[in-house]
Amino acid sequence: MRVIVIFIDGVGLGKLSPENPFVFAETPFLTALFRGNPLTEEMSGFHDAKVTLCALDAQLGVSGLPQSATGQAALFTGSNAPRQLGYHLSGFPNKALRALLASRGLFASLRERGYRCDFINAYRPTFFEQLKKGFEESRYSCSTLITYYAGLPFHDIADIEEGKAIFMDLTNELLNRAGFHVPEITPEEAGRRLIEIGGRHDFSLFEYFMTDYAGHRADREEAARVIGCLDRFIGTAAERLDPEKILLIITSDHGNIEDLSHGSHTLNRVPALLIGAEAVRRRLGPALRDLTDIKGAVCTALGAEP
Repeated sequence: MRVIVIFIDGVGLGKLSPENPFVFAETPFLTALFRGNPLTEEMSGFHDAKVTLCALDAQLGVSGLPQSATGQAALFTGSNAPRQLGYHLSGFPNKALRALLASRGLFASLRERGYRCDFINAYRPTFFEQLKKGFEESRYSCSTLITYYAGLPFHDIADIEEGKAIFMDLTNELLNRAGFHVPEITPEEAGRRLIEIGGRHDFSLFEYFMTDYAGHRADREEAARVIGCLDRFIGTAAERLDPEKILLIITSDHGNIEDLSHGSHTLNRVPALLIGAEAVRRRLGPALRDLTDIKGAVCTALGAEP
């Protein structure tokens, strides 16, 4: 069994509300997946022959709105990062979270057991120039840090052109706006590439954070576009995977885009959407309660001890 995680920044399970883009955006795949219903909190606990949806607590017993640095650290280490700090930390990890990511990062944990891992996201040339100046001096996301601490190579633009990586916006549109001449692709093509790349590794991770940007802007048109793009990407990936060989886990770190009434994070639970063999999903589903359970689910699906 191979495992692919799509980490989507800033997506909670919101209400069936006109402020929720999962309600008003065009999401043919997700709506069909839930038998005509949008992806909202009402669908929590849904399970059938194709999909399982678990609702994860992102607050983790710490008061305040969940934030990216601590939420992602919890996801990628299996540790209650906000409780260890005593608060929710936004933006990039501090020294304490970096130490946690270095010692308990998911990539390193799996590589130590002999599993082949890949962070599918590609980086622009400026990232590699910055990397040469000193890793500890710059601010990096949790996903970048666990990749670095595990000794995994970072993908570049050439890898996108060779079909070995995907840019964070899925289509390469932002790369072209920045002056990089990379062929644009559709979300469907990105979904196809995700399964091809994931099929070559035991565990793969892809990060999509356009959702958090759109949520903070509280722009209905942009939110609908982003959610629609994501639906096409996930839909193609789900249709192309062999459920007996690949488990797809789609999850997030905190809520945001599901409530456009204010443009900030929410207290909503976040989705853990499992697509793959039903027997595997039945085994994993009951153990998925909060952000710290994702690492254990990945390890269990692979046959590794968490």
